[in-house]
Amino acid sequence: MTVTEAATLIEDLAAVRQRTLDLVSHLPVSDLERQIAPIMSPLVWDLGHIAAYEDLWLVHRHADQPLLRPDLAALYDAFETPRAVRGDLEILDHADALVYMEAVRDRTIAAVEAHGTDPVIHEMVLQHELQHTETMRQAMALAGLLPPGEPRLSPQRGDGTDRWLVVPAGTHALGAPPGRFSYDNERPRHAVDLDGFQIAQHPVTNATWLRFVEGGGYVRREWWSAEGWAWKEEYDITHHAGVATGPADAPVCHVSWFEADAMARWCGARLPTEAEWEKTADRLDGVGHVWEWTASPFRGYPAFAAHPYREYSEVFFGDKHHVLRGGSWATHRRVATPTFRNWDLPERRQIFAGVRLVRDLEDPTS
Repeated sequence: MTVTEAATLIEDLAAVRQRTLDLVSHLPVSDLERQIAPIMSPLVWDLGHIAAYEDLWLVHRHADQPLLRPDLAALYDAFETPRAVRGDLEILDHADALVYMEAVRDRTIAAVEAHGTDPVIHEMVLQHELQHTETMRQAMALAGLLPPGEPRLSPQRGDGTDRWLVVPAGTHALGAPPGRFSYDNERPRHAVDLDGFQIAQHPVTNATWLRFVEGGGYVRREWWSAEGWAWKEEYDITHHAGVATGPADAPVCHVSWFEADAMARWCGARLPTEAEWEKTADRLDGVGHVWEWTASPFRGYPAFAAHPYREYSEVFFGDKHHVLRGGSWATHRRVATPTFRNWDLPERRQIFAGVRLVRDLEDPTS
């Protein structure tokens, strides 16, 4: 690693950290330290976790140094401490979390200067912090604590059902190409054969979603899967309040997979597979405003190999989680590449997720 590469990395680490601190700078300590909802961490837990993750990977594993605070390892391990219990734990308070973050950063800089860098590990840690700032925004949105000017959901020219891109049958190379950073679940790149389809040029808007609501979307059983209907009935689910109060021409946001699936059936469409989505990502408008649910369960690609640790992806594989693509207004562009795979449970609504529709081609030659 050259001196210039080390300096660039250190500058990137500093810029990402400043972005994290700026995000919560307007909040009182009481909001930072309370747990807003059982499915979200206290914001101050995220700060401690960010530091612990950096110390683990950039100092302990990369530079072979002991952990700064081994007593905090389990406390800030996402698998050892599920979100539901984090508000009950004796985690670092805001002031101590900031001290911990700064101390870890000093160790990281020393490790970089002494041992160089691993491009994969260092990029992973940078993106990890960027991903957590989006998770923190999800918690802040639930409590009405987002900074002024957020969320940033821009109007779009279509309503999500009026303009369609026709895609003929063909083969798509699914996954990340070689030569750039990517996560293990994006690899290996492999060929997928696709039938012809039509995909909406824009995500579905609030106005279109309200038509679904007014047309019986939450009372008509025939549009819902069995699991989705059971979830809706058990929790008395109706449309998210932001749909009615948000701009009519902005993409609908905070939509669960169950709801997205039902809405697609309502208008005679379906959700795209992630291969269909990825094949057309560079030809679609509105990508990056909201995460877009796909029909695909989160599974490993053929010949998947976990790297650099199994818990990043592999433990989530199966039919429980569905893939989201594209990123949201809260996702840093460094994270939201065309091949990046996000995933969540089908009932989750706290994520900044919407929906883009797909229809099968009636005539494959059209």
